[in-house]
Amino acid sequence: MAQHTNYLCCADTKSMRIPKIYHFGNLSAVPEGKGQGKGSFIVMEYLDFGGSYSQADLGQRLAEMHKAEPADETTKKGMFGFPIDNTIGGTSQPNGWMDNWVDFYRERRLQHQLKLTRDPKLQQMGKKLCDNLEHFFQGVDVKPSVLHGDLWSGNISGVDGEPSIFDPAVYYGHSEADFGMSWCAGFSSAFYDAYHRVLPKAPGFEDRKQLYLLYHYLNHYNLFGGGYYSSAEGILRSLTNKI
Repeated sequence: MAQHTNYLCCADTKSMRIPKIYHFGNLSAVPEGKGQGKGSFIVMEYLDFGGSYSQADLGQRLAEMHKAEPADETTKKGMFGFPIDNTIGGTSQPNGWMDNWVDFYRERRLQHQLKLTRDPKLQQMGKKLCDNLEHFFQGVDVKPSVLHGDLWSGNISGVDGEPSIFDPAVYYGHSEADFGMSWCAGFSSAFYDAYHRVLPKAPGFEDRKQLYLLYHYLNHYNLFGGGYYSSAEGILRSLTNKI
């Protein structure tokens, strides 16, 4: 079950308050357990969400999660991806292993979302960006980190004064990719200062942040339509003008 694996990977870093998993499995299609349905279930620790927490504490703990050595043996060999595919919202998220982060982000993230748009204009601009994606990673040594994958304010809360993150779309990738939902995460300057004390900001960070925003804006357009189109188009235009 994908969500069970998602939570375990975040918890393995021992850096963030993550709900414990007690049990999971498939739902029975009929009484007495004869046959298996398409649904599944997960039994988790109850946490009393809604308390306050420090933005600086959240930033430091997230950086520690990104800095921690992944438990997965494939990732220890420098591979990017995840043992299983999962979802980002209601959209499929392919996670097949690749040994190069730029290739992974191009094929498994941007090209996947661009194809789903079925929009020739976005796809044309996206092709130019994807063909030149290496431009934004010059001089940057990307190592696989455990990523939450969908880090917005609705998936962050406080428990007994500690920050807690939940409902992840986990994979192993570039640490900066977890800022892709920062447009609705409410991260403060204290958050970023604390984060970058643990993981210093690399050259080109701001442009790559736009790259990671783009994936989520494309996904939101594919899920909800509307104004997300102009946001995705604006980022594509801005980035392709820098190539």
